[in-house]
Amino acid sequence: MRIITYKTIEQYSDLFPDSRKLAFDEWYQKTEQSQWNCFADVKKIFNSVDNVGNKRYVFKIKGNSCRVIAMILFVPKIVYISFIGTLSEYEKIKDCSTT
Repeated sequence: MRIITYKTIEQYSDLFPDSRKLAFDEWYQKTEQSQWNCFADVKKIFNSVDNVGNKRYVFKIKGNSCRVIAMILFVPKIVYISFIGTLSEYEKIKDCSTT
């Protein structure tokens, strides 16, 4: 998969300790090495991922303390990161499918 906006991960990780950066890097590497064709393929790699509609998926990072919302376009194999934040920041989002 081709991940757009890796810079978002770098910027967010700079604000927090290295352990979070490692968790994001692990997510990034697994995603980049994958060739997902459907949600079931994503679920095989990330069991805790949720489909929130409108091609948006929520990944729980670092033991559910952080969340990544990403738009996944399976046909061109693109993942676009639209949100990275803590669980409390995530809970303030009214509709994840439009983020």
